[in-house]
Amino acid sequence: MTGEPARAGASWLERWEPEDETFWRTRGKAIAWRTLAITTANLTMAFVTWFLVSALVVRLEKIGFGFSTTQLFWLTAMPGLAGGTLRIVHTFLTPIFGTRLVVSISSALLLLPLIGWFFAVQNDGTPYLVFLALAFLAGLGGGNFSSFMPSTSLFFPKRLQGTALGIQAGIGNFGVSLVQFITPWVIGFAMVGTAQTMDSGKSIWLQNATLFWIPFVAVLSVLAWLGLRSVPVRANVREQTDIFREKHCWLMTSLYMMTFGSFAGFSATFPLLIKEVYGDFENAPDPLTYAFLGPLIGSAARVAGGPLADKFGGARLTQISGLGLIASSVCVSFFVQPDSTEPFKWFVLSMLGVFLFTGIGNASTFKQMPMIFPPRQAAGVLGWTAAIAAYGPFFFSVLIAAVISAAGDPLPFFLGAAVFYAINVGINWWFYARKGAKHPC
Repeated sequence: MTGEPARAGASWLERWEPEDETFWRTRGKAIAWRTLAITTANLTMAFVTWFLVSALVVRLEKIGFGFSTTQLFWLTAMPGLAGGTLRIVHTFLTPIFGTRLVVSISSALLLLPLIGWFFAVQNDGTPYLVFLALAFLAGLGGGNFSSFMPSTSLFFPKRLQGTALGIQAGIGNFGVSLVQFITPWVIGFAMVGTAQTMDSGKSIWLQNATLFWIPFVAVLSVLAWLGLRSVPVRANVREQTDIFREKHCWLMTSLYMMTFGSFAGFSATFPLLIKEVYGDFENAPDPLTYAFLGPLIGSAARVAGGPLADKFGGARLTQISGLGLIASSVCVSFFVQPDSTEPFKWFVLSMLGVFLFTGIGNASTFKQMPMIFPPRQAAGVLGWTAAIAAYGPFFFSVLIAAVISAAGDPLPFFLGAAVFYAINVGINWWFYARKGAKHPC
């Protein structure tokens, strides 16, 4: 980062030149990987908080909250609405306030929705509007991605961008699986607070789903303050808006909406999709028994996809991702109008295909952006594209609810998704993947 003025204070590094081999080997490497470890742990807690609502909504009805299908989908939509909006803000924070302040404070703010949901689910008189507000606050976790990831991109040389960003985002994405996997287990025994009685007569402690994470969030936010430093890159908001004059900023936004928008959208709605499509049959499957598998596979694919993108090129993997999403979404459409639970296994397998290819594309698109743009602009584009894609839970929840209300099942949604994926495959091939493309990446 030669030529950038040094920032005063203990929070700021005086010099940062990751492309200088000597600097990277003697000093930069250790700092960069330590930063990656701390921010990734905090990002995991951000995703836990962001997708907490998806794990809770399928239990609210069973403990006496008489919310309709549309109301439940709106609860899963609110974290996406907040996450996307807050990511736009987070896009510009790191060059102004630095990694240390942004990561530690934004991580500590996750305690607000966690504590709020802890009390709300214990009171059967909690109004729906309060749940909507708390669901919106869960979006604080969604916002963090757009400052954490651009920050990480500043710490690593270009040759390691795919690996570093793939590791951080992939492990961070595991937070979705963690909260959906741990919730059914942790709500089964008393910790703190009153029990709720399900319609089956079984007692659960739904507040444990938030209480479990509060110590982790508190400790990791303190660790961020103690262990992080900031790269001496500075730019105000006006200077950072130059990315919006670049055509490729908007093209990459569409590609990332295809990949991460789908990952986040389906992560939020997968439990409710299982409930709505297969929940009325005798011996209906428990949504949370299966829903965590999708985000788990998508997250693992993102981690593995980072090094592959570094080796083979991001555009090539994005092309594979898009084609796989088309095939998987069409396949899902065959199993959303069941007359028994018999096709359920094929529904789940098809959805896992969707998650697999979103994970691959999440990694590859984040490899493409640092190759297309210079470092500061690349950081801004990473944040901006992530902000728009974070609306995935909102758009998917609202659209699926509307489609089910109008058509009785989500078939038109999946066919529409396949068309959207096909458009993006064309964009990626023409601008980045084909032989002779102006910006091969």
